[in-house]
Amino acid sequence: MSQPSAPTDQDLLDQEIARRQKLERLRAAGIDPYPPRVNRTHTVAEVVAAYESGELEPEAGVQLAGRMTARRVMGKLSFGHIEDATGRVQIMVRRDELGSERYNGFFKKDLDLGDIIAVSGTMTTTRTGEITCQVSAIDLLAKALKPMPDKWHGLRDPEIRQRQRYLDLLANPDVRDVFRTRAAVVSALRRYLDDEGFLEVETPILQPIYGGAAAEPFVTHHNYLHQDLYLRISFELYLKRLLVGGYDKVYEIGRDFRNEGISHKHNPEFTQLEFYEAYTDYAGVMARTEAMVAYAVERVAGGLQVEWRGHTLDFTPPWPRIPLRQAILDASGIDYDLYPEAESLRAAMRQKGVDAPDDAARGKLIDKLLSQFVEPNLIQPTFLIDYPVDVSPLAKRKPGTEDTVERFEGFVGGMELCNAFSELNDPIDQLERFLDQGRDFAAGDKEAHPVDEDYVNALSYGMPPAGGFGMGIDRLVMLLTDQENIREVILFPHLRPETRDQRSETRDQKSEIRPTSDL
Repeated sequence: MSQPSAPTDQDLLDQEIARRQKLERLRAAGIDPYPPRVNRTHTVAEVVAAYESGELEPEAGVQLAGRMTARRVMGKLSFGHIEDATGRVQIMVRRDELGSERYNGFFKKDLDLGDIIAVSGTMTTTRTGEITCQVSAIDLLAKALKPMPDKWHGLRDPEIRQRQRYLDLLANPDVRDVFRTRAAVVSALRRYLDDEGFLEVETPILQPIYGGAAAEPFVTHHNYLHQDLYLRISFELYLKRLLVGGYDKVYEIGRDFRNEGISHKHNPEFTQLEFYEAYTDYAGVMARTEAMVAYAVERVAGGLQVEWRGHTLDFTPPWPRIPLRQAILDASGIDYDLYPEAESLRAAMRQKGVDAPDDAARGKLIDKLLSQFVEPNLIQPTFLIDYPVDVSPLAKRKPGTEDTVERFEGFVGGMELCNAFSELNDPIDQLERFLDQGRDFAAGDKEAHPVDEDYVNALSYGMPPAGGFGMGIDRLVMLLTDQENIREVILFPHLRPETRDQRSETRDQKSEIRPTSDL
């Protein structure tokens, strides 16, 4: 069977004009094409389950609602499908049952594929064994003025899919499944933490001082207070204030905002999970991380092994623990401990042919070695541990050292998944590190921490020893849905503004939005 040829722009325009004419004809006949309510007795999944189990009496009337996705007209008898969020079911429409005028006029001429309709009738099984609603009445709930993407061409262009996610969801059921998985991941993480005695809290999104991560913030302005505010880059400093206030276990799941580039693993607005637990350290947080992620993976994927981009990821605890210094030395041949100043480390990197910007602080140079030589090769779940103090201004020093802190990052699929450490609770040490970061900021590092005097004041009242943790939920969902681009797991990702050339190109690709034809 040959596939239909792609329609032209004029074809699509003609169909939109025809649909608008039908809309006006319906209104002229006194039919509201967008009525305010509908009586629905079952979802599609509910009616099919009730019918299969025998719970639904053969003559019991049902009322269903959904989008008409297929129609096959055969004289006095027609078949079609309606679809809601729970599934799809066949409908059978008889002229004798519906009435000649309603069948030949309203059903055949005024309705289009993509219209959202309500049907009343009884459930039966056709000779081919398909569960079907025998329709006795049909009503329009919402007239679709544009044709739907069709089953032959689908919707594949990423630019169209991500700019018009509603079309993507209509055309690609697998995309809908991705976001059901995302919801299940969040639910499982929340269930784990709730069961472990953590308290879910909310902290400010608009903050007078940003902190808790190495990132450049978005800036806005409060007109009434005449004050610049920042969209938060992390929940950390507010959650740790709650440890000072007497809570032992707190967490938050919410949005963070970082004014950084867009890539396959970065979106300026993303979903983060952070938790803080008193009377533990980074070793305890590592064990909790393994347990929590394994819990979520098992409940979402049905086991601890997941297929991702041709790899079988195994989330079974324990995960390997590798010192950061050793990982970078093994991968790059550079031992950053031998270069305590940015200048000497920069020279060593350039000798190896590694780009090392003149204005990069030592911490930035070490991070570059990590991202270039180590991170891409960490496919299986792995912890890198024990980081330099100059890249970890909020972490506690490792006993017996001056330049190493108790910090770990978890990597899976060649990207960072989570970050955690034994929390610094010495207010004097914290203030000194803030001041050091402030000097980096003055030198041009826009990601350096400003001094948060109120946070230092909170620490001065005593914060218990604690471990803290942050994880990007978007990246975990990427791993569990076999995606390599973060935009595929964010319903409405940030995209560059469309240029005139892109808009023209999109029009040229309208074949991807070919209308579904009647069967």
